[in-house]
Amino acid sequence: MNQTRQSLRLNVGFLIHQSVGSSRVFYFELPTIFIEPDLNLQDLKGSAKISRTPQGLLAQVKLRAIIQADCARCLANTDQQLNSEFTELFAFSMRSASESELILPEDGYIDLGPLVREYLVLEIPINPLCQPDCQGICAVCGEPQGDQSHLHKVDTRDPRMAVLGTLLENQTME
Repeated sequence: MNQTRQSLRLNVGFLIHQSVGSSRVFYFELPTIFIEPDLNLQDLKGSAKISRTPQGLLAQVKLRAIIQADCARCLANTDQQLNSEFTELFAFSMRSASESELILPEDGYIDLGPLVREYLVLEIPINPLCQPDCQGICAVCGEPQGDQSHLHKVDTRDPRMAVLGTLLENQTME
């Protein structure tokens, strides 16, 4: 059994026979976890409150995790914190299922792994930044611009106007 199934698979079968309104909170804290097929998380922490309703079991999940990403400006490897809260109903039958069509398995175990993956992937920034004021990389040497080593002069003239620039330089010398 992989770590995902052990850590995010909850035994909630005992709640099926409880009265409506009964609930239990499950906590999880995992230093690293891989959720199939492609999500590698670090420091996953959260809770899942599972409540008995007339239609099924309601899962109210709060979580946070860290994912490795490349800065969109300087390409440095950076940690991005992801936070998510979601509520999903695991229905007793298709007749009472919500639009997500989650059905409570007969064995009484629900696997939060696919839901955690789905909701955290939505939180990944499109253009992650190592810091809000990241200056990116130098167009001349390719080094990060935040370094002090950028003492070279950058020619900001349009290369198509270089001939006119030399004419102006020649005219000012005369």
